[in-house]
Amino acid sequence: MRLPIDPQADLARRAWVACPICDDARSCATCADRRNCGEHWRHLISNDGPVIHLQCPQCTHTWSLNTRPDVTRPGDSARCF
Repeated sequence: MRLPIDPQADLARRAWVACPICDDARSCATCADRRNCGEHWRHLISNDGPVIHLQCPQCTHTWSLNTRPDVTRPGDSARCF
C-alpha cells in the first residue's frame, strides 16, 4: 500500500539521500557523481536538530535520518549496551 505524499511536503525543501526502500537512484550517473539530480530527490518534511524527516516521492516511504550520528545533543541520555 502506498501512502499519500505528506501534506507538509514542499517542493522547495528537498534532500538528496538514497531511499532505503526503492533505491531508485542506483543507476543514475548524476547521483553517482554526488550531484543534485533533478529526478532522485526526497521531500524534506521537517527536522529536529540534526535529525531530518524525509519522504520518497517515488515509493512514498517515510523515514528519519540523523545527519550527525556521532554528536550527542544536550538532554540526550547516554545509552549503555
